[in-house]
Amino acid sequence: MTTPIINNSNDADLPRKVTEALRTVTDPEIPINLYDLGLIYEVVIDPEKRIAATMTLTTPNCPVAEQIPQQVRRALEAVDDAVGAEVRLVWEPRWSAEMMSEDAKLQMEMAGISWSDLGPRGPSATGLTIGRSGRST
Repeated sequence: MTTPIINNSNDADLPRKVTEALRTVTDPEIPINLYDLGLIYEVVIDPEKRIAATMTLTTPNCPVAEQIPQQVRRALEAVDDAVGAEVRLVWEPRWSAEMMSEDAKLQMEMAGISWSDLGPRGPSATGLTIGRSGRST
């Protein structure tokens, strides 16, 4: 699965930089980056180069559920030329192992982890946004 990156800025290189930044954040329980795990559902870069990412976690019961979106936000804020970042955590659609990239599946197999045993778990929940949106309230 490829994460859609919608680039509304005039910087054609920004999506590559965003992808690289997202690949620096790993799941603490599964030693693979969130991007290749398929946990990043969408990224939108606005004309002012603010980045908004929508993501999920493998389970709502994740012990670091509050920390991972903050790590993603910090990674996106560190992207050269980015003006700011916002991360929205959602539970629908539920994550499943089929959302992982082929590279992630191979990495898991090499680590002796059966990715086919992974799947959606836990109840559905409402969305949570981490970071500043740049919008007035």
